[in-house]
Amino acid sequence: MKAIVLKEVGGPENLILAEVPIPKIKKNEVLVRVKALAINPVDAFVRRNQPALEMIYALKGEEENIILGWDVAGIVTKVGSAVTRFTTGDEVFGNFNFIGQANAYAEFVAAPEDELVIKPANISFEEAAGATMAALTAWASLVKFAKVKKGDKIIIYGASGGVGHYAVQIAKHFGAYVIGVASGENKDFVLGLGADEFFDYKTQAVEDSISDADIVHDAVWVEADVDSTEDTHLARSLKTLKEGGILSSTVVYPDQLFIDKAKAEKNVTVQRVNVTPNDTYLKDIKAIAQLLSDGEIKTHISHVLPLAEMAKAHEIIQTKNAVGKIILVP
Repeated sequence: MKAIVLKEVGGPENLILAEVPIPKIKKNEVLVRVKALAINPVDAFVRRNQPALEMIYALKGEEENIILGWDVAGIVTKVGSAVTRFTTGDEVFGNFNFIGQANAYAEFVAAPEDELVIKPANISFEEAAGATMAALTAWASLVKFAKVKKGDKIIIYGASGGVGHYAVQIAKHFGAYVIGVASGENKDFVLGLGADEFFDYKTQAVEDSISDADIVHDAVWVEADVDSTEDTHLARSLKTLKEGGILSSTVVYPDQLFIDKAKAEKNVTVQRVNVTPNDTYLKDIKAIAQLLSDGEIKTHISHVLPLAEMAKAHEIIQTKNAVGKIILVP
């Protein structure tokens, strides 16, 4: 089969198309013919960062091929002897073996049956592939951690991005008042997702206008390049929250000093949220599938590229300015 192999840690050009063996499945796995796969900023981070490759991809050092990626949608072509949830021909999607080796940049993947769900019939493979890690991250942030409810005022930074555009839709589904923050050229897109207000982060400081938010979903990739903690992006996000609010960071790890200070000064609960192995994964991805099926959330796809153009996809995702999702088709 064809797959994208990481030749060595470094730039996108190190992702090369190669011929590799079709994976063998274990008794609790299914073999999926990949119809579409999605990439995320973490993919580019792992590709260029050796410690991340070792930790997130769980590099052992004895792999014949390093194949990145965790988000797939496709058709089951073979089932393991212990599999009970799927049969050959089922259309499925999921984000699996994260943290670990899913090897999703390929024509076929071997996936654990308990990390996949049936794809809703009314959405495409491309839309399903997009709604995996990104939608699950938004869900973990707003539903599992922040426990969003009707009437909450929520600020969503990066509202036009992969995670952000699902976050806007999920928050609206639960009846929240949503303030989307993104670059000005994406204003119509963010408002079209259902956001009630929009801020252009390039020209407007949200903290100068809002100080009573219940929840902040902060997906800014890196801290500002400053020395003072008071000037970091998380510190500015903190200023927009009311007493007792919740700050969910999906990228930056808030340090313990920041967490303790936020609690002491404003009774704000701060946590770094992401998608990692947990006992509610299957329940969560089923919830995402239901929202997709009901039309409550939709995947916005900005680029669909052939698998062979993975390097180009990585060039786009690492700009951190991609709108919605980037999808590749084997």
